[in-house]
This record gives sequence, structure tokens and C-alpha cells, in this order.
Amino acid sequence: MAADVRFQPTPNPNAGKFSVGRAVVEGKASRSWYSAAQAASDPLAAELFAVDGVASLFMVEDFVTVTKRPDAQWPQLAPRVIAALQRALG
Repeated sequence: MAADVRFQPTPNPNAGKFSVGRAVVEGKASRSWYSAAQAASDPLAAELFAVDGVASLFMVEDFVTVTKRPDAQWPQLAPRVIAALQRALG
């Protein structure tokens, strides 16, 4: 069964919150990546950076905040990010 991923806009028009309904980071820790090269060793982050338009990632507890490049648009990007999260999380 695919992960139940929900997109929510944030006050920052270039950042979107993707709630995944399960832990993506254990405990109270958080993780951030600012490039695909930085994220290469993390399968979930690498999958998300493979989506054209993703500029950076922040993960904590049960959600991922994706910051998009200024030229990317949420109506096209959000479904691709959701699909990548579902692939990576099962």
C-alpha cells in the first residue's frame, strides 16, 4: 500500500510541506540537504532530488519540507514529489 502523502502550502511560497503519515526521521532529530550531492547517501532524499525543481529538503518526524527552485510551479511539482515519496516509502 502506498504511503498516504498530503501536500500543504506554507507561508513561504517556495516551500511546501509533505506529510507522510509515518516517521521519516526517528525521534526529535531533523535532517536537511541543499544539493543532490549532499543527499546521495540517503535513499529518500536522493529520490526527491531526482525530481526536477527540488532545491532543498528538510525532514523531521513525519513530514518533509521541499523548497522548490523559483522557476518551478507547485501544481506541476507537488504531484511529482508525492509520487517520489510514495515510491521511496512504499
